[in-house]
Order: sequence, then C-alpha cells, then structure tokens
Amino acid sequence: MSDVTIKQLAKVLGTPIDKLLAQLAEAGMKFNDPEQVISSTEKVKLLGFLRRTHGKHEAPVETNSSPRQITLKRRTVSEITVTPGQRGAQAKTVNVEVRQKRTYVKRSVVEEEANAQVDPQREDAIRKLEESQLKRESEEAVRAEAERRRQEEDAKLRATEEAKRKAVEEETRRKAEEEAKTKKDTDTKPPRRDAAAPAAPAKEAERPRHDRPGARDADGAHKHKQKHGSHRMPAGEAEVEENGVVVNRYFGAELHLSQEGSARRTGRKKPKMRQVEPARSGPAHAFSRPTAPVIREVSVGESVTVAELANKMAVKGAEVVKQLFKMGVMATINQVIDHDTAVLVAEELGHKVVAETDTSAETTLLAQTGAEAAEGDLAPRPPVVTIMGHVDHGKTSLLDYIRRAKVAAGEAGGITQHIGAYHVETPKGVITFLDTPGHAAFSSMRARGAQSTDIVVLVVAADDGVMPQTVEAIQHARAAKVPLLVAMNKMDKPEANPDNVKQGLVQYEVVPEEWGGDVQFVPVSAKTGEGVDALLDAILVQAEVMELKAAPDGRAAGTVIESSLDKGRGPVATVLVQQGMLKKGDFIVCGIEYGRVRALFDETGNQVAEAGPSIPVQVLGLSGVPNAGDDFVVVADERLAKDVAQQRQHTRRESRLVKAAGNRMEDMVAQMGQGESQQTLNLVVKADVQGSAEALRDSLTSISTDAIKINVIASGVGGITESDATLAAASKAVIIGFNVRADASARKVIDANNLDLRYFSIIYDVIDQVKQVATGLLGTEVREEIIGTAEVRDVFRSSKFGAIAGCMVVEGTVKRHKPIRVLRDNTVIFQGELESLRRFKENVDEVRNGMECGIGVKQYNDVKPGDQIECFERIEVARTL
Repeated sequence: MSDVTIKQLAKVLGTPIDKLLAQLAEAGMKFNDPEQVISSTEKVKLLGFLRRTHGKHEAPVETNSSPRQITLKRRTVSEITVTPGQRGAQAKTVNVEVRQKRTYVKRSVVEEEANAQVDPQREDAIRKLEESQLKRESEEAVRAEAERRRQEEDAKLRATEEAKRKAVEEETRRKAEEEAKTKKDTDTKPPRRDAAAPAAPAKEAERPRHDRPGARDADGAHKHKQKHGSHRMPAGEAEVEENGVVVNRYFGAELHLSQEGSARRTGRKKPKMRQVEPARSGPAHAFSRPTAPVIREVSVGESVTVAELANKMAVKGAEVVKQLFKMGVMATINQVIDHDTAVLVAEELGHKVVAETDTSAETTLLAQTGAEAAEGDLAPRPPVVTIMGHVDHGKTSLLDYIRRAKVAAGEAGGITQHIGAYHVETPKGVITFLDTPGHAAFSSMRARGAQSTDIVVLVVAADDGVMPQTVEAIQHARAAKVPLLVAMNKMDKPEANPDNVKQGLVQYEVVPEEWGGDVQFVPVSAKTGEGVDALLDAILVQAEVMELKAAPDGRAAGTVIESSLDKGRGPVATVLVQQGMLKKGDFIVCGIEYGRVRALFDETGNQVAEAGPSIPVQVLGLSGVPNAGDDFVVVADERLAKDVAQQRQHTRRESRLVKAAGNRMEDMVAQMGQGESQQTLNLVVKADVQGSAEALRDSLTSISTDAIKINVIASGVGGITESDATLAAASKAVIIGFNVRADASARKVIDANNLDLRYFSIIYDVIDQVKQVATGLLGTEVREEIIGTAEVRDVFRSSKFGAIAGCMVVEGTVKRHKPIRVLRDNTVIFQGELESLRRFKENVDEVRNGMECGIGVKQYNDVKPGDQIECFERIEVARTL
C-alpha cells in the first residue's frame, strides 16, 4: 500500500478530514495538517484501533511461519554399458539419470482441507435429515388423526351392537320368566333348572361346538367316573345366571376351572372373534389414476421454448425433444421453436392448441391507435409520389427541375444511392416526392418507396427504352396496388423514340390511353422543362380521383423512409407522416427504438415545429438508428414507448433464435461436406444511411458461390469505430466504409492488426473490389493441357534404353521434358516421363506434327505397336467466381 496524504485518504474513505484527524489522535498518532503523509504502518495501526473501538478483534497473526508443504527432489546419475549385437563393434556407455520428487504436506493442512470439504456435505446431510424428520412428523400426525377417527367410529359401532345385544337378552329373559310361571305347578324339578331348561337349547346353539358340555364328553377329554363324584357338580349348579342369561361357568362339570384354564387343559385355544373393521370415510390415498388421457388446451405464441411447451402440456421435456427429432427438427430443451412447429408437436401428443391471449404493451398501443383513428375527422391530404425507373434515366434530374434544386450533382458518380423525400409547393397544390435509386442493388429501397406511396411515376428514357430496373419498378407498383404514370424523359434528344418506349411497355401490360389502355404517358424533358407542367397536372388529377384523406389532428403515425447516424446530432430518421400531427416533444416508438422528438427538420435543413400528413421530416431524439421501412407512432408517455420497444426487440431476438436454432437434419447433412472445401470471406460493412447498408449487405451476400462464401458479420450506420475494428481483427474480416471514415482509435487498431480497410462512394466499385478479393482467396487450380500425341509404329530393342518406340507425331508437339501417358485402346495403361527423344540418332527437345521420332519411356518396356503416347503439361489457372 503506497503512502498517501491524509486528505487523499479521507477522499478515498468518504470521511471528513476533521473526523479522520480526530480518529488518528485517539489512536495515538499526531497529525495537524491534511497534507501530511500517512504511511502504511500508521494506516494499519488506525485500522486496528477502529476495530477495537467497534468491538471487533484483529485478525490473529500467524506466528508459525513453517511451510505448509515440503517438496524433496532427488537426482541420481549412473552409467550402463550397452554391448551391440554386431561382432567387432565397441561397447557404448549410456548415462542414466533418475529424478524423483516427493511432496510432504502437513497433516493439519490436510485435515483442514478435508473438513472444508466435509462441512458442506455434513450441512447438506443435516438439512436433508431435518427435512425428512419434519416430513415424517407431519405424516405421523396425519396417520394419528386418521387412527383417532377410526377408533371413534369403532366405539360408536360397538356401542350400537352392545345396545342391540342387551335388547335381545332382555327379551329372552322376559320370555323365560313367563314360561317358568306357567309350568311352576306342573313341573316337580327344581324351578331354577326348569326355568333355565327352555333357554339352554338356544344358548347351546349359539355357543361354539367345542364349548358345549356334551361336545366335551363326546370328545372324551377328561372323563371322570361316578365314584369321583366329590369333584363333580350337578348340572343345575354348574349353570349360573349372569346378566339374566344362563351360562355354563364350569366346562366338563369340573370345579375351579375358568374358561382359559379349560382351554389349556384340553389343548384347545380360545376362539377369537373377528372384528369387522368399519369402512373409512376418507379416500385411500391422495392420487387417483386417470381413467382417460388428459387433453389440455395449450396456448402458444409466435415462438416458445421447448421447456415452456413441455410445462404447458404437463409432459417431460425429453418427450417433446423426442417428438421434434421424429419430425426432423434438431432442438434442445432450451432452444426456441416457431409457432407452426409447436402446434404440430402439441397435436402429435394429443393436446389442443388455442390462441395465446396477448396482454402486452403492443396490444395496449394498438388499442390506443385504433381508438384515435376511429375518432379523428378526415381531411384531404397531399399525394405522395414515388419516382422510379432504371439507372441514369433522369429521375433525380426531373425532380431537380421540379424543385429548382441540384440534388444529382451532390451524389457520388452522378447516380442516386439514397432514397430522398421532398415536398414541393406548386401553384396547383402540394406534392410529396420520393426519389428512389435505380441501381440493381437498391431493390429493397424501391420496394419500400412503392409501399409508402400513392402514385408511382415511371421514368423511362426515350433514347434508351425499357430496361431491367424499369420492369422491376412495374412489378413493385403492381405489388403495392398503386396507379402508374409514365414520364418519357430526354425528349429533347434527337434520337428520342417515344413509340419504342410504348411498344416496350405494352409487353408488360402497361398500355397508353391513346392505345385503349388506362396509363397516362407524358413526354417530358428534365433539361429544358418540356412537359413538366403536364406531368404535374396528371399527378394532381390522379390524386383527385383517388380522394386521398387523412386525420390532420391527433397522434401522428407513419413510416421511416431513411435513417442515419450523425456524429453531432446522433440518430436521425427521415419519416413520412401518414396521419395525425407530429410535434416537437412527442414520445415516439419507431420499430425497436423509442425516444422523444427533440427537433424536426424539413428537406432543406430548416427547423419546423410540426409536420402534418404526407409531409416528410427528419426526426432527432431516438435511442438508436431504426431500420428503413419501420412504422412509427406517437404514444402517450415514455413508459409505454419503452415497454413497446423492449417487447419488439425481444420478439425480434426470439425470431432470430428460431432461424438459427431450427436446424433440420437434411440441411445439416447438406452442409457437412462444405466445411473443408468452401472458403469464407468475412466483411464488416459500415454505410452512411440504413438503406445503403441494407443494399450492400444483400448485394455482397449474393456473390457467394459453392467455392467461396461472402459472410457479412456486421453492418451498421455511422463511422467506423474501435469496436468495429476489434470485431474485424477477431474474425479476420475486411472493413468496407461506404461514404464513412474511421476515427482515430479505430485507425490505431487497424494499423496494429494490419487490417484491410477500403473506402468507397459508389456501389459499383464495392461489388467489383469484393469480387477481386474473393477471387484472390480462391487461389489457382492446376489444369492439364495435351500438347501432342505420337502413334507407335514399331518397337526396337536397345541395350542401353530397353524398348524404343518408333513413333509418328500425329497431333501437336512432343516435348522431351514433359510428362507423358501411354494409351492402349484409348485407355491409360502407364503415366510417367520420357527417358529419350531422338530423331535420326540425335537427341532433340521436341518433335512437331507429321515427323518421325524414337521415344524411350522411362521405367516402362511394354510398349507395343498401335499404342499412343500422349504428351501433356500442367498449367496453373486463377480461379474465378
């Protein structure tokens, strides 16, 4: 710990200087000036004083400085003599070095480590034991309660049976007394016996057979003679009355024997009465086996993880994964699957899928937007016109003439590479124009322009005719279902041929009005202004026919035309308001971004306070750069805007995971063989606007072939930052800057890692340069080119070279230092090189067509007449895309 001043220490501790000086004084250290230096020892002393003051003990200082373990190393060197197996060879001496290493650890250290490992296990065991004990006590309490209820029910049942038994006994006794009274005068026997006699048979029948006296005598157990009558009792005296019922107290007429004693004497056990257990009122156990499969209603959203789907169906996750494998989808329990796959899995497992009720912020936003749209009053609005056509047909120049501006002069290469939005106030009304690029790479830009517009003006050069992007513009207009107007530009040129334009467009079902169709054709000239007023009139007439209306009041909504990242102003989005009034200070949700409108600018750079329907403006204040084509809407507060943006971001992330995770088996098998042979070129693309970045990413990715894959690992808007350079260095990627530059920190990383950084301003150059880089990655391939063929006429034998083929060169040239093949019946039987090439006993380097020669094939003597010797050479050819 380095020495610091008291002032610095107080700042670090967050304590006032006066309080720290007072504590130092109490600890016995005198400091007067905050600038005095306090040493490490004094800091430790102050810490000990504070710990004692607060009731804490200082950490004990370990006095034993002995090491925790000792390592002993031992090294011994010896020599051994190795005798070789060959005779006469000298013996060799080899040094043998033996190294040993032993480590001795203190027993206390081992015990401490063992205790440290055991304590968590012991605590876990104690915790589990307590849990099991609590569970057992609860089960015992439940069991005791059930036993108590059962005993109460048994007691009630016994009381009921006892009452019935007593009633039966009382009835029997009453009948016996009545019979005794009627026979009292006629019977001479003792009245007690006679009274008991009628009841005896009934009682005898109720007793068990072995308990009756007669049965005992019949069995012959313990029979007594008459002379032993002193131990016998009369039958009447052996029968006594208990509770009004005559019972036989002594079995076998023997004195002093109870019922238990008689059973022991006779060897028979006392019969036990089987107790009838009453039926229990409660269920036998808590779980009852279902009699039929349970069909559940499973709610599934746009995407769901495998684990969540398994929980909703109350099945194991392994069952869902197994079903997915049967369907050919390889997914783990934590991966996300799409809605259709989840529905198929649920139906295969026998469950019913229902639509998920959406209670999210997105639903709240839609409800608010729909309510305001229904309440707003509609009013006429200006038309939105998109200018489309082939590259270099004069779209921007025509718009410049209308706006009295020079936009095309500011574009790199003189071609439009951005989508521009302008509103023009003409004497005949306000018109909003969207200018789209004509290059083939900007197809997505043109599609967005067609979706956001009311009328499409197709610009066709009268001297060039119908071109590929002209046809694509027609297709976009039809897909968006918007009316089409054709402006035949460059009519001031001598070679202009409007009939050629009309005939070319008729092939694509764009028929002029003068030919019986419904499309207006207006000849114009962006250079001289010829026909521009007629074009504006046609646009306004078409807009009046369409009756364009929108709500001028209320919360605004619209679409994003273009977006960029400005270094000074931050994220900037060019939006087209489609309904409502966009004002400064509104909370806005734009795709996955949100924010508060800090400023509004028109296309000329002037700040405006609000923008109504069909008016394009630039918006500042968003949290990030939105994607071109996203919709925006004004919300009530910032909380709702943030919730909607976060939910959309989460949904987009899940959709991306679904695309990445749902690998099918056939796709994986198709990709297995491409890993080694296919080269990969990684690119990091940064552009000035979102539309250009999207066009570059799509165009560069489409260059990929089976031999090389163009992988755009990152693309974005704004300058090249240090994070972009670090990502390129980690992935060995080429950095492409389209109308942007790298900052100082990014240049340092690029120079340190020797990265390839290229700046461009025209999209043609980007595609050409990437193709060159990709071609360089492909390398070269070796090709074989046949340069000559010789036919064997005869074979001669030479003592020096073996078989010499006398040949006639029938095609090309046979060269001495080139490889050859021997063909027999057009089948290769040998491949090698020439050993000799002679003509009239002279060695020559080559023999041309139509000349005879002698050829000696190296290490091959099986040459026969009629064979062909083919001479070829290997050349390296650069591979191309």
